[in-house]
Formats: sequence, C-alpha cells, structure tokens
Amino acid sequence: MKRFLPYLLGGAAVGLLAVVLVVGNSSPHTPPAPFDPLAEADDDPAPMADIPAGEFAMGSDTGAADEKPPHLVKLKAFRMEVTEVTNARFAAFVKATGYVTVAERQPDVTKFPGAKAGSATFRPVPASLKPEEWGTPYPPWWQYVEGANWRQPNGPGGNLKGRMNHPAVHIAWDDAAAFAKWSGRRLPTEAEWEYAARGGLDQQEFCWGATKQGTEGKWFANTFQGEFPHADTGADGFKGTSPVRRFPPNGYGLHDTSGNVWEWCADWYDSTYYGRAPRENPPGPESGELERGQPQRVRRGGSSLCAEGYCRRYVPSARDKNPEDSGASHTGFRCAE
Repeated sequence: MKRFLPYLLGGAAVGLLAVVLVVGNSSPHTPPAPFDPLAEADDDPAPMADIPAGEFAMGSDTGAADEKPPHLVKLKAFRMEVTEVTNARFAAFVKATGYVTVAERQPDVTKFPGAKAGSATFRPVPASLKPEEWGTPYPPWWQYVEGANWRQPNGPGGNLKGRMNHPAVHIAWDDAAAFAKWSGRRLPTEAEWEYAARGGLDQQEFCWGATKQGTEGKWFANTFQGEFPHADTGADGFKGTSPVRRFPPNGYGLHDTSGNVWEWCADWYDSTYYGRAPRENPPGPESGELERGQPQRVRRGGSSLCAEGYCRRYVPSARDKNPEDSGASHTGFRCAE
C-alpha cells in the first residue's frame, strides 16, 4: 500500500515506523464489554448550510507558492455540511454497509512483508523543528501505528467512548468518497471549500476575519498552543481533536473550517493549477501532481496540530495534499451537495 511510504501530512512527513505495544490487564475481574461505536451510530443526515452563489478571490499573494496567484472565482450555489463528519455519522455508514476503511485493511504482503493494518499517528515527543536534525526523512512526532484507525484513533487499547461527536479521523480520500456516495452527497471542490470556509469574508486572513487566535482570551478554532510538537497547553480548551460545534461558526454557519482536522476535497492537487484554472466553477485539474511517485488529492482547513510557529495552515487559503489511500490521526472530511 502506498500509504506506508513517507508523505507530507500537514507539514510533517510520515513513514512506516512504529508498532504500538499494548500491556495486558491482569485484573481478575471480568473486563467490561468493548465499546462498540456502531451501537451509538447517528442515522440522521448531517445538517447542511446553504452557500449562496457568488464571486471571491481564491488564494493569497502572501501565502505559500501554491496559493498564488490570487484569482477571481465565480461559483453557483451549493450546500455544505455544517460540521465535519463525526464518528457517530461514520459509524452509521459502516453499520449500514460493512465498509472497511483503508487503515483497517491488511497491506499487500508482496509489497510490505510482515506489515499490518494501521495509520499515521501523532505522538507529542520533544523534537527539533529542523529537518537536518531529525536523522530521518520524516519528523519523529509522526509514527506509523499498527492497529490505528477510525475506531481506535490512538491505536490498540483505545476506543471512541466519549468521542462520538468528534470528527472521524484516519480517513483516507477513498473512505471519504465512499461515505459521500453512500450518503447521496459528494466531496466539495477545492474552490467550493475555500469559498464556504471564508463565510463571505473575502480576502480576510482567517475564516472569522482579521483577529488573531487568543486575542483577549478568545479562541476561534481548535489549533495547537504552546511549544510544538510536545507541549500543547490546550489554551483553546482542547488537546487533540475537539467535538464539533465547540467553536463559533463562520458567516455561513459552518463550524471548524479552520483547525480541528484536515478535510478532503474532490480535487486532484496541482501546485500550479491556479495559473490556468477556469474562472467559473473550477473542477480541479484532470490529474494529480506526483509526490514520491503517487498522485495527490487536496486537503484543506488545517488541524489541531497547526501551530503559530509550525504548520500555520489553518487559514482559508492554505492548501495541502496526500495520496488517495493515506489517512492520519488529524484527517477527516465533510460533504457537500
């Protein structure tokens, strides 16, 4: 599986690195029944917000090279889910279809002998932010954890108890596309995502305007505060993902279009696409830019790991990418129609 190769994941490359060791419980008492997320599945369709037709300046002239040039885009009206897809909603999909996510599937043993199913998982370890000091091609705070998937985001021994209203994570693009098809919806285009995320505030730095995170003790999104990667203070109220709807909505009524988890878009990723994209309803390029030999799909919005001093990509213009079959502990999605 391609996901075992090192990939750029929100400013951090991930590789096949680690196995989680689980220590057994020697208690003589009968252990409680395992938590079953399917028993708490939410069968109700997620609420949607109406996004009006309009024109906006997509991209930024002060951001990364792939955000340039800023260009006018005109979009027809569409609808977007108010929140990321939660564990409860994803459980309804799995319950109805028996779907097995990419992270839960056994890798191709002819390509990766001895490898087991798992996913890239963040570990808050003390480490330098300078790649030349890592000693590896990937940052040490990303580990490939066998057994990590949407049901147990941190690996074996964990579960979703108390987290059913958090965004589903360890979701690959293939998983998100399958869910969207089942729900009768679709993944948003990259242009739709940015337009909706801006909430009607054209050319503002943040989804909520120009005020910086933490000003006068106000927090607008779930991001990383403190010394990255090992000392998240949780000043915004959360370390790691947060339940949906815990931060103020943007101008279109959407929550968490900044931070919390990266969100997949329908588009292939091409760093130069903005220079030739059509003005009206751009569908994205016909193929994905190759990285380590694999075509990339677009992710947007940043995550709870975005920090002011590292990976400050929780702004609406910021772009990211990953292969279709690669998820991580900070990657989810929402649907459109």
